[in-house]
Amino acid sequence: MLQSSLTQAAGWSSRQQQIEIGEAMEACQENAPGAESVRRFQRICVFCGSRSGNRTCFSEAALDLGKKMVERKIDLVYGGGSVGLMGLISKTVSDGGRNVLGVIPPAIFPNELLGETIGEVRTVEDMHERKSEMAKHADAFIALPGGYGTMEELLEVIAWFQLGFHDKPVGILNVDGYYDSLLSLFENAVAHGFIEESARRIVVSAESAEELIRKMEADMGERVRVKDASKKRKRNN
Repeated sequence: MLQSSLTQAAGWSSRQQQIEIGEAMEACQENAPGAESVRRFQRICVFCGSRSGNRTCFSEAALDLGKKMVERKIDLVYGGGSVGLMGLISKTVSDGGRNVLGVIPPAIFPNELLGETIGEVRTVEDMHERKSEMAKHADAFIALPGGYGTMEELLEVIAWFQLGFHDKPVGILNVDGYYDSLLSLFENAVAHGFIEESARRIVVSAESAEELIRKMEADMGERVRVKDASKKRKRNN
């Protein structure tokens, strides 16, 4: 009924009117009962390889994640490279009309920044400032397949969460089991008493971009609900 009324009123006379109607309907859905359990992201920081890997599924996953971000009106924060999986996802998000912020130190220009730059490229002094700047501008993190750098970035934001430096969702896009061994290592650390079970739940994983974003949204929504409930109890005490 809502869609019919909006359609008649606007007359679908322009693309802008269609966009405004879509946004109005989304707002209604977000304010509907139960919508508080989901929180939409505005900017996601994606960690991924400056190489494409030797299987097409890795590139396909980067393209799919980029498309899903565009569909959900999510901007990208990433390491600033224009090659490998970094180049694929940044171009996909930019071509879809979303903002792209790349953060990169000059020392790795020759390895990760080749040819045309994409979106806004912010130059920083070193890798430490790079990671800090990316984290500051994102409200969630996703790791695609990648090498040492990708894994180091992923593990650092997990550790930051555990230490209370942020409370932003962290997700692993486990393309064709790429991160199975890492996830098993986490479980092994729990079993041997080095990671608390509650800390293990910091990270969520999924095999597809759609499933991963949904799980991260639900996870964020639950954390907000728990925080709000805790604040309410404190006020009432």
